[in-house]
Amino acid sequence: MGNPTVVEVDGKKLSLSNLDKVLYPAAGFTKGQVIDYYVRIAPVLLPHFSGRPLTLKRYPEGVDKDYFYEKNAPSHRPDWVKTAPVWSDSNHRTIHYILLNDLPTLVWVANLASIELHPSLALAKDLECPATMVFDLDPGPPANIVQCAQVGMWLREVFEHFGLQSFPKTSGSKGLQIYVPLHTPTSYEQTKTFANALARLLESEHRGLVVSDMKKQLRVGKVLVDWSQNDEHKTTIGVYSLRARERPTVSTPVTWEEVERALKKKDAGLLVFEASHVIGRVQKMGDLFGPVLQLKQKLPKLAGLAETGHEATVDLAAQADEPRDAKKPAKSPARRPAAKKNPRKV
Repeated sequence: MGNPTVVEVDGKKLSLSNLDKVLYPAAGFTKGQVIDYYVRIAPVLLPHFSGRPLTLKRYPEGVDKDYFYEKNAPSHRPDWVKTAPVWSDSNHRTIHYILLNDLPTLVWVANLASIELHPSLALAKDLECPATMVFDLDPGPPANIVQCAQVGMWLREVFEHFGLQSFPKTSGSKGLQIYVPLHTPTSYEQTKTFANALARLLESEHRGLVVSDMKKQLRVGKVLVDWSQNDEHKTTIGVYSLRARERPTVSTPVTWEEVERALKKKDAGLLVFEASHVIGRVQKMGDLFGPVLQLKQKLPKLAGLAETGHEATVDLAAQADEPRDAKKPAKSPARRPAAKKNPRKV
């Protein structure tokens, strides 16, 4: 594969190896092209990762070969790669997560064949306070991203009733993801409970298309509204990250107008973007996910919260505790007991 290539990035020297190795065989997309993409997209990618514990998904032999997740920063990392120590109850040790704070670190990570980048929803300095709430819309074949677009539009309608702005992005794989920026005091218990309630609400109103249970046999031809991503032990694919698919697709921010257009035309291809497309989109449209970084929004309180502006009157807190007929008036909800903390999975 040739000798390593030594480059200088913002004053840091890096030795890049195997740049000609093909990591996407079907597309002929090389490791060098992976690194080049991440360098080009860095101005919009880095702000969304900075300060967040990062999990790497590495494909050293390519996307069609074995991969592994890496949470603990490699011991051979340069001393300028910043990390965040996080205690793991399950492993009885401290995990040193990489912080993707700058371009040299991004290039170094990409050189490890870390094709996919999975950041935490929270900042390392406040791990128990998620900065965003996320809904991962995952289609069960033969459903695809077109059906996800429909569910996304329903979600947006509910959020708008609560005065919340939401932002869609493709997963870069099969589905669509909806982010609700918060940047206000909250907890994973609050976001997860709210997300669960909302998923079950949509399921009750649209049983022909929506499911909130992850059992595979229930998901055929439907869209799973995966509320469980709102958990401190889980990560969601980061915005602008490549995906390890047949071709170098990217988890790409889109406008609601694009989501609506794909739904109207029933064209899944309108919501699929490869690396080269995303670079062009950013040059033309800027960072569509920019507001997710700073927009401050408060999650509605579950206790006593009643949905009155939607097509049904539903108490979301009660909806989270047990299924109910969405058309019945809401009763005073029982408060959920505090969730028992699970050990961090590493």
